[in-house]
Amino acid sequence: MASSHSSSPVPRGGRDGIYRKERDTSPPRCRSIRSLPDVCPKEPTGEGRGLCDGPSVVAEHDRWTVYSSKVNLPAALNDPRLAKRESDFFTKTWGLDFAETEVMPSFYLPNITREHFGPYLQEMAQRERIHERCKTICPNKDDVDAVSSITTNHDKSRAELEQVPKIFMKPEFALEDPATFNTVLPWSHFNSAGGKSSRDVASSKLLQEKLSHYLDVVEVSIARQISLRSEAFFHAMSSQHELQDRLQETQRAVAVLRGRTAAIDRVMCQGPLQALRTALTRNNCVKLHNKLKLMAAVHQTQPTVQLLLSTSEFVGALELISTTKEVLQQELQGIHSFRHLGSQLCELEKLIDKMMVEDFSMYARSDLNRSLRDEPQVLEKVHQPNAASQKERLESLVFGLLRQRKLDFLDIYSDEMIMAAKAIVSQCVAENVLHIEEIDTEVVTKLADQMRLMTFPQWFELLKTVFESFLLFLQRIKATLSVVKNVVLEVLASNQKNRLLEEVGSGASVQEAPHGTSLLQGEAELAYLTHEGLFISDALNDAQQQQQAVQDQSSTVGSRIQQSRVEAASSDSASGTSETSVSREQSFMSGENMMPTDLELNRVINNIQELLYNASDVSHDRCVKVLTARAKDGSLERLSSAEFVCLSQAVEGFVRDTEELCGRRSVSLRGALQSQANRFVHRFHEERKTKLSLLLDNERWKQAEVPAEFQDLVNSIADGRITLPERKIPGPEDRKPTEFLLVNGQKYAVVGTVLLLIRIFLEYCQCVNDIPSIATDMLTRLSDLLKHFNSRSCQLVLGAGALQVVGLKTITTKNLALASRCLQLVVHYIPIIRAHFETKLQPKQFSVLRHFDHITKDYNDHIAEISAKLVAIMDSLFEKVLSKYEVKAPMPSACFRNVCKQMAKMHEAISELLPEEQTQMLFLRINASYKMHLKRQLARLGVVNDGGPQHGLVVVDVAFYTENVQALKSLERLDLNMAEIWEQKR
Repeated sequence: MASSHSSSPVPRGGRDGIYRKERDTSPPRCRSIRSLPDVCPKEPTGEGRGLCDGPSVVAEHDRWTVYSSKVNLPAALNDPRLAKRESDFFTKTWGLDFAETEVMPSFYLPNITREHFGPYLQEMAQRERIHERCKTICPNKDDVDAVSSITTNHDKSRAELEQVPKIFMKPEFALEDPATFNTVLPWSHFNSAGGKSSRDVASSKLLQEKLSHYLDVVEVSIARQISLRSEAFFHAMSSQHELQDRLQETQRAVAVLRGRTAAIDRVMCQGPLQALRTALTRNNCVKLHNKLKLMAAVHQTQPTVQLLLSTSEFVGALELISTTKEVLQQELQGIHSFRHLGSQLCELEKLIDKMMVEDFSMYARSDLNRSLRDEPQVLEKVHQPNAASQKERLESLVFGLLRQRKLDFLDIYSDEMIMAAKAIVSQCVAENVLHIEEIDTEVVTKLADQMRLMTFPQWFELLKTVFESFLLFLQRIKATLSVVKNVVLEVLASNQKNRLLEEVGSGASVQEAPHGTSLLQGEAELAYLTHEGLFISDALNDAQQQQQAVQDQSSTVGSRIQQSRVEAASSDSASGTSETSVSREQSFMSGENMMPTDLELNRVINNIQELLYNASDVSHDRCVKVLTARAKDGSLERLSSAEFVCLSQAVEGFVRDTEELCGRRSVSLRGALQSQANRFVHRFHEERKTKLSLLLDNERWKQAEVPAEFQDLVNSIADGRITLPERKIPGPEDRKPTEFLLVNGQKYAVVGTVLLLIRIFLEYCQCVNDIPSIATDMLTRLSDLLKHFNSRSCQLVLGAGALQVVGLKTITTKNLALASRCLQLVVHYIPIIRAHFETKLQPKQFSVLRHFDHITKDYNDHIAEISAKLVAIMDSLFEKVLSKYEVKAPMPSACFRNVCKQMAKMHEAISELLPEEQTQMLFLRINASYKMHLKRQLARLGVVNDGGPQHGLVVVDVAFYTENVQALKSLERLDLNMAEIWEQKR
């Protein structure tokens, strides 16, 4: 085994990358076989050092030996972190990267490929095939002998081993077992009573020899097995010795490396490491100093907050509390002296919230309830220092409430606004009642009763005072809400600005990241911290970053606290306004997380606009109360047209002003006015309808004179002025009444009722001009009035109702013609009235204009009925007279004389009343009726167109009739065509 110390030659640096020892060409040396040292001399006690207390190859290289290892050699060689046990000893200390590194190929060696071995393989391929064939045909003699000897020996050893009892081969064989011991050594053969006999001695010797034989068989078998495997065993021993040699070489290399490392540590590292430690110590001192300054600043928080609250600087106080709480949580966490400061600041913050809500409520109450007469100014129009301070106070309160997310502060203002609106009406009524001696406020205590006791001028002055007060009230509310809205918009703009700055900052940090990474990597490679197992450069960088962050935060906190102190100290001075704006801007930048989101701010802006709309609605509602309180006893319905027009104009003016001021179209006051207007229109219409009915009932249907004022009224209508002219005081130079009414060059003979009807429908038109909102209702009422005039006149004239109502003896043709002409005058004005109302209606309301079409048709039908009545009167006369006609001398006959006389009376009655065209058309119809009756009578008498004596007599009478009719005025050119009366000759 000693000779096996040197192994067979193995080339160094084989293709498999395993280091192999070269053959030793020197003469063999005899050296003693040494056993390997015990690499684990003692078991671990569990008191070993941690990772930071591991062996140091720099500072402890003289003291560390292989005996200091806590693991045995196989554990050192087999890295448990690897899937394959292919690592060596150095990976445990130097890491995986020590062995598993990529080696760059040499530029001086060519790249050998399979093509370089092509010629050699072609040359040796034939020889290799021949060699393999020979090995198959003729095996090696030594191999055959070896195999046969191994087989023979194996069979022989098997046979010998089978002689050994099986008990010795069992795994559970143990001599301390009594049963096993008795089986191996049967003592029963040696337990004779008389002592040892020769037979016992022989048995013991035989047993000893038998056991010795078994031992020899086993030893021979073991020796044979060892001889068969001696080469592998000796190879393992030689590899063990080779490994010891490599370990010794490695130990020497490590010792040299440790020496060099110690020299580097002594020369190059100890000084810089000391400098780094000194820098870290200095940084710690700076951090401690900054921490103490921060504690001193935080210690002054509560007095500073109290000072800020004394000057109503809620924003600065809240910002200081927020900053202090942030510092307590981040920088001063765990400091025993500040353990109660956080809870105290929270309670102080809740107190500030209550103070801000109460102050805002007091501000709203005082601003809305101050006198509108003595102090009509609003915030935006006052240039006094007190007003400026009030505005700054409001801005500070709003910003503080927004910062605390108290977004319901507008509800407080809304409640105060409603209460102030109620007080405005009460105050105005009380002030006006003081100047009215007829009202005893001690007896009449209710405001509604006091308003009903006022006369209309007194109440109207009260209403105008209420309107003026509410306009000032809305201006004041709008100014306050504008200040609030500006603060919200300022916060919204600040949030957007902060987001933009964050985006720009994030982009810059991304660009600087590669440069910073390279610096960190360079510092990481600078030094190796052995005493803690960390890189000093990393620790220093962390310390510097923390120090910079602490300095930034400390400077920020210090600047904020200092700024708060400056504000608190200078809030009583004149420069407080500018410093407050600067503080607000800084609060915008620092309190971004505390501020509401953009969605919440936009919702607040919408609520501000809705609050302004609500203020307009509340003002209108209170004015409606004043209006309805007066109208409860129906006094507004009894107003004259002029008074109601004044009321309507005042209401419309107030509504228009509030719409321009608030941008809200409130409908409550307009609705109340519309309701009163409907009642007024109803009374207005009933009065005029009753008046028209009385006029018609007293009308005798005689032609009336036309006063000059009615002629002027008609002329103004012709000029396009659909209004009532002002009444003139009669004087001596006034014109005399005329017989006819001239309308566009035509004469109209009218009755007095129609003249008043023209004035009545002009009153309707004038009312629509003054109150456009009642145009639809007024149109239907006017339509009803015109229908009433048509139906009532029809009843009185055509229906002969005037005989009983007025006491007329009969309804004459002149009455009929006069009624027809009056109806024609009304029909002439219906399109003018329609056009006037069309200008006052909305396009969607044009459907109501169809009433005028129906009225026109009714009037035309009535006119046609009157014409038919006139023709019917003459028709009955012709029938009565011509039924007695006889063809005999003298000529002209009495019958024809009577007909011509009645025709002359008819013409005399209607020629002055009806126009010429209408008169001609009427007489054409009368002539047709005359010819029909004459033709019928002649047919009854048997007179034909035969040229006989009777025919001649009739021709004379017809000629007399034609001459008399054409002699009438305006009938000269009338073609009577009397030839149709003759029957044709049979």
